[in-house]
Order: sequence, then C-alpha cells, then structure tokens
Amino acid sequence: MTRPEAQLDTPAKAAFAGSPALELKGVHKRLGQAHIIGGISLSVQPGERLGLIGPNGAGKSTLFDLISGRHAPDSGQIWLHGQRVDGKKPFEINRLGLARSFQVSQLFPSLSVFDNLRCAMLWSQGLRYGFWRFLSDLTDTNQRTHALMQCLQLDHRRDTPALHLSYAEQRALELGITLAGNASVLLLDEPTAGMSRSEALAFMALIDAVTVGKTLLIVEHDMTVVFGLASKIAVIVQGELLALDTPDAVRANPLVQQAYLGLAQPLNEAMT
Repeated sequence: MTRPEAQLDTPAKAAFAGSPALELKGVHKRLGQAHIIGGISLSVQPGERLGLIGPNGAGKSTLFDLISGRHAPDSGQIWLHGQRVDGKKPFEINRLGLARSFQVSQLFPSLSVFDNLRCAMLWSQGLRYGFWRFLSDLTDTNQRTHALMQCLQLDHRRDTPALHLSYAEQRALELGITLAGNASVLLLDEPTAGMSRSEALAFMALIDAVTVGKTLLIVEHDMTVVFGLASKIAVIVQGELLALDTPDAVRANPLVQQAYLGLAQPLNEAMT
C-alpha cells in the first residue's frame, strides 16, 4: 500500500528534536461545579500510539477538546513538540502539527471524494483560494491528493459526492481529511463508532497502514480496535488518569478491571 508522507518540514524537525510529541502537565477542567478533568499529566513520544479508554463520561472527549484547542484548560500546561499550546486557537495548534477527527464526520457533502481531500490539502501546500487560479493546474497538489485517495482505498469513488458514500467510506474520507494537512500528531475520536464488526476490523487495518510514522492518540470504545492499534493505553476514570502502561499490563491491572465491572463481559475478554 502506498502511504502518504508522514513528516514535518526540516526546520520544524530540528526545532523539536528530542521533545515529546505531546505532553500534558497537571491539566484541569471544570464545567460549572463538575470537575471533568482532574490534573492529568502524561507524555507521548514521537511515533507512539496511545489509546485512551474509560467508562462513558470519564472525560476522554473533553481531553481531546483541550489538546486540540476547542476549550482551554482551567490550569495546567499542554505542550506540542516542545511548544506550549494551551490557550491557543484550534487553527494555531493545527499549524503546529496536530489534527483531529471527530465522532461525527465533518465533510463537504456535495463535493466529490477527490475535491474533499484536495480542499483539505491546499492549506498545507501553502495555497490559498483565488479567483484566477485553476485547481487543475496544481499538478503537485493533485498528485498528492490522488496518492492519498489511493491509500484510503477510495480511488474507485473519486468522483462520488461524499453524501453518497457508505458510512464506512465517509469515515475513511474523514480520516483522509485529517491526514491531508500532513500533521505529525493525530487525534482520532471513536473512528469505528457505528461500524459493523467486519467494517471496524477493516478500518483498524486502514488506520494502522496510513498512520505509520505519526503520533496517534485514539479514543475508542471497541477494545479490539484500540488494543490492536495502541502501543500504550491510558485509562481515564472520572477525569483522572487511573493507569498508563502497555496493553498487556493494563489488561492485567486489577484497578482497571474494577473500573470496568459494569461491562457486559469481563475486561480481559473484551480486550482479546
């Protein structure tokens, strides 16, 4: 499978050499009287894949909102490639190398697969919208878009409006839009939600292939998917970090087992 480029430009690489890809230091967030995130600290190294799991309402999506700049933490610090980003706007954080997908696909429904991907790629290529520029003349951008479309296994749907894609294909296109900006850190929020078992397993394989070399944070309720992708697992319970370890160590952790007693099946079975 052909893979899209997964790298920062050379100056950025030099500036961030030796820094964690992402670091949270004592991050807190309240909504009214509710303490949603209670002092989470963690560090994610470049190229690492971190799965975030926890019961519903644990604060996982809120943590993604804080990292991506949708909300600012009440206290604590968030660092991306050695630069402090808490309090920055989402587009500023994106330009520093972080991209996020959402639980609900954010697509241009009337545009084709190719045009959705090309629109997402324009900014990363230093291009802006203009009345006197023909998209067909952007040879490099068009080639990159076609290569990404092939990686996503959507080339046979090149001219299909996003509205007419299957649900799994829309999720693949959403993943492609996240990748199009060439961000080095990707946040994937429940990427297989709503998929059948076969669709989820196929999509897990797709994520595994197209995110090689990227730093990946994934929130996912499907334990087969998250344990199949992650090199480390962070367990969030009531806004606090309960465990951060390898998949095998988390699977065997009695505190994690206790936090998941409400599952329909034992956690060690759900994670196999």
